[in-house]
Amino acid sequence: MKKEVRTVVYDEELRLEAYHFEGILQPFPNHFHDEYYVIGFVEGGQRMLYCKNREYIIEKDCILLFNPGDNHACTQSDGERFDYRGFNIPKEVMLDLAEEVTGKRKLPGFSENVIIDDEAASYLRPLHEMVMKGMGDFGREETLLLLISMLIQNYGQPFEQCIPECRQEIEKACEYMKQHYAERIYLDQICRHTGLSKSTLLRAFTKSKGITPYRYLETIRINEAKKLLGQGAAPVEAAIQTGFADQSHFTNYFNSFIGLTPGCYNEIFSPKNRDESQEDTYGLTE
Repeated sequence: MKKEVRTVVYDEELRLEAYHFEGILQPFPNHFHDEYYVIGFVEGGQRMLYCKNREYIIEKDCILLFNPGDNHACTQSDGERFDYRGFNIPKEVMLDLAEEVTGKRKLPGFSENVIIDDEAASYLRPLHEMVMKGMGDFGREETLLLLISMLIQNYGQPFEQCIPECRQEIEKACEYMKQHYAERIYLDQICRHTGLSKSTLLRAFTKSKGITPYRYLETIRINEAKKLLGQGAAPVEAAIQTGFADQSHFTNYFNSFIGLTPGCYNEIFSPKNRDESQEDTYGLTE
């Protein structure tokens, strides 16, 4: 049986994460990333992608473009294992890149979530390989700028246009969860804060955000945990600070959302791994 391999690298110079998943079958639940863009491409296998209330079949040569806040989920749709390469680019990094290529310090928003584009692929593949191998010198930065320039030119629009208009009550609910994610939150509390009944809140929130309030809260917790792990916090400390009931609960959620355990993610930021070309490969055999 084909070996499952998950490789993740943090590039300190470019300030982004690069992922390479080979031979995976794991589904990913509906979630979003508030703080970074995702740019990735499929190398093999086929999946059903659900993004912003639309369904897509993604397969070899498909490129994925997720803005911060774009909710998405995917499941395997055939018997083949999935091979995928991707970048997570923080908003502050994208802001710097956009300013370099457009002269305006404004976040871009991608108008399409799934594309097939040979020109974009011609930048994506070599850039990803250079980052994974720690090679390329300034060639990595050059290729990244060329890629972002091409994507903004062909698929860009102001980031604000990618954020759907929401009722004031739903935004109040989101803000409440962002402020209290480390606490034990009950649906009653959110309803009192927004002035909505439970059924109205659930229907309106899911329609507006494409995700349930509880899934929204869990995603916030995972995103905050990623920040803590990247700053060197131990997994147990990250779990406690982000409101998870126990270490097992935290590990299961983190792995289902990110595709790595908290410990594996934490290790890519350790001084030891940075000295060893910043690369760790985790081989998992089923």
